[in-house]
Amino acid sequence: MNNVTDQYQNLPERVAAINTCGVATWSSENELSPDFMQRFDADSIPVLGIRHVRIWGLQVDDEKELPGHERTSIADEDLWEIILEAKDGSHYEVNSKFVVAAKGK
Repeated sequence: MNNVTDQYQNLPERVAAINTCGVATWSSENELSPDFMQRFDADSIPVLGIRHVRIWGLQVDDEKELPGHERTSIADEDLWEIILEAKDGSHYEVNSKFVVAAKGK
C-alpha cells in the first residue's frame, strides 16, 4: 500500500485500521450515491493509499467585511482521504468517514 501522507504522521485509529487491513467496505455514515458505490466490490474494496488533507481556516479582523464580527474565524479542518481501487481498476479518493476496515480481512 502506498501511504502518500508523511509516513511518520500519526493516523487516527479508524484510518490506521483501514491502512493495516488494506481493504475497506462502506461505512454506515455513507452519503455516496449508489451508482458510485456500484463501481466497487461490495465486501472488499482494495485500499491503495491514504492521504492527509488540511483545509486552512480563515480569520477576518476587518469589521468592514463582516459588520459586528470584528474577529471572525473558521478553524482548520483535517481530512483523511482513502484511495480506493474500483472493479475496473480505476482509482478514486473518498473521505475516510465513508469507509471502514473490512472485517475478517
